[in-house]
Amino acid sequence: MSTTRRRVAGTALAVALGASALAACGSDDTAKGEGGTASKTVTLVSHDSFAASKDVLKAFTKQTGYTVKVLRGGDAGAAVNQAVLSKGNPQGDVFFGVDNTLLSRALDNDLFEPYEAKDLGKVPAALQLDAGKHRVTPIDFGDVCVNYDRKYFTEHKLPVPEGLDDLVKPEYKDLLVTENAATSSPGLAFLLATTAAYGDGGWEDYWKKLKANGVQVVDGWEQAYYDTFSGAGGGKGDKPLVVSYASSPPAEVLGLKTQPEQGPTGVATGTCFRQVEFAGLLKGAKNTEGGKALVDFLLSRAFQEDMPLNMFVNPARDDAKLPEVFTKYAPVISDPATVAPEKIADNREQWVKSWSSLVLK
Repeated sequence: MSTTRRRVAGTALAVALGASALAACGSDDTAKGEGGTASKTVTLVSHDSFAASKDVLKAFTKQTGYTVKVLRGGDAGAAVNQAVLSKGNPQGDVFFGVDNTLLSRALDNDLFEPYEAKDLGKVPAALQLDAGKHRVTPIDFGDVCVNYDRKYFTEHKLPVPEGLDDLVKPEYKDLLVTENAATSSPGLAFLLATTAAYGDGGWEDYWKKLKANGVQVVDGWEQAYYDTFSGAGGGKGDKPLVVSYASSPPAEVLGLKTQPEQGPTGVATGTCFRQVEFAGLLKGAKNTEGGKALVDFLLSRAFQEDMPLNMFVNPARDDAKLPEVFTKYAPVISDPATVAPEKIADNREQWVKSWSSLVLK
């Protein structure tokens, strides 16, 4: 079983135990700080896909005396919703996983205490969407794209789709699964990709065609990728197209004794939307100093270089090195779709409402 598959299995167990269960990551609760006293705990609230190497988290504990615990709350959309509901009395100290599709909701609800992370100067300005205010810190970026199962398209002698227009063609009927834009950040990112491509007057017509062409909608990324997509290693899904990430293909070759020339999954590079994930110190946090140390750690080079093969995203730091398996199998998306944060803030709720009415009913 690959690292990725073990992570997903662990996530499923955490979800089964309930969203309120705390999963210790990388160190014991009784780790010792200076003078032999019990170290303090700092709690990270995040989505189900958060993962980090134990050694890296142990190093953080050794450096700071803080033990990290993670509270997972479903997909990013659900986790942000829970953070809004508990604002002022947060479940933890730091929130990681709010992205540019949901950022305005978090900021409008005043979830975060401003804090300027130590290594913020290593992050390109294009990723610093809250520059000057420092309520959130960019931690990673990725491109939400349609992934495809190479074996399926070879066996069916069907050309792989290249862009959004292809997905509504008859030859791709009943082949695509995507996530619910109301509950899932990649689902929302895919919706935003269509608003960017077709504009205010065209995206709804596009989704009508996509629905008529048999698109399947599920709650979140884990369900879409591992339960429904046919290209996931060990998966039993029957959909050869899934909304995932440009960085997903390396997960399918990680741990193989022999590295293939091509991975079993590919990316439709004309379907992509740029997503940036942030961390922030939660207002009302019980351990503010530990939270600041944790935000700094998430932007440290050690964590940034550990992140690609644990969460399959690109580090925000411009000096962080990517592993070879990542650079070989994850295509670089040179021109992803974007939507200005202000436009997302002004339109997101109505877009999601209209999308839900069109697609879910």
